[in-house]
Amino acid sequence: MNKYLSISQEVQQALEQGKPVVALESTIISHGMPYPQNVETALRVEQTIRDNGAVPATIAIIGGMLKAGCTPQEIEYLGRKGQDVTKASRRDLPVLIARGEDGATTVTTTMIIAAMAGINVFATGGIGGVHRGAETTMDISADLEELAQTPVMVICAGAKSILDLGLTLEYLETKGVPVIGFGTDELPAFYTRHSGFKVDYRIDTPQELAAAFRAQRDMGLAGGMLVTNPIPEQYSMPADVINTAIDKAIDEANRKGIHGKQTTPFLLAKVKELTGGESLDANIQLVLNNARLAALTATELAR
Repeated sequence: MNKYLSISQEVQQALEQGKPVVALESTIISHGMPYPQNVETALRVEQTIRDNGAVPATIAIIGGMLKAGCTPQEIEYLGRKGQDVTKASRRDLPVLIARGEDGATTVTTTMIIAAMAGINVFATGGIGGVHRGAETTMDISADLEELAQTPVMVICAGAKSILDLGLTLEYLETKGVPVIGFGTDELPAFYTRHSGFKVDYRIDTPQELAAAFRAQRDMGLAGGMLVTNPIPEQYSMPADVINTAIDKAIDEANRKGIHGKQTTPFLLAKVKELTGGESLDANIQLVLNNARLAALTATELAR
């Protein structure tokens, strides 16, 4: 057992008994939504996983410990502290641990800690990817590298539509990461169901998702698997509305010189402002939708 890893009693017991467990990230709590919606949403997501037969494991760094399974009090703490919590990617882990500090885990660090704990399935909102203009900025999310090397299935609503989706898919192809559309042939674009880009494979049931992931593990292939699950139709935003908001947000970020790990939180907050909060509602619904699918898939894996 990694001496820096703390697994909650509930999660540890579930893992020992072979019960399904679903990992959840904490950046969405501290950086993705305002308080108190962040805490309310995190607890709703956990309950959704329980309602669908699995055990939730919200992952974070608290006091220099890697936590696989947070208490409601710890989730409240992260939500109240908000952006004062470090947004922690792979490069941040050694210093945060050495200093005994807190960190909100991204897709990357959630995958790392989930794999350490023995958790195979992770539900999130959207993954990071290749940012627009990356041919000059080289701004490429560490999420893509982690997907190439860490054996966790990531269920999301596609890549965030603030990104260059075509280049993101090209990068994942180069790294050998299978991109699967759940019930769709097209890559979802987070707030919207359609992007115009094709996924590698379409799969229509949690049973087949579990079978594909099991085959990947049995063959000893490195890396994870990306499952893209479209936002439910009734919550999907019109592509022209969201794209206009994104273009305006990117222009403002460029004018203000915002870059690196500040980019995504700034853009998401600006898009929320420009859409009158509609994007936040969509964000909550797509996370709940992903949690349901993750729980059902983890249940199939545990059979």
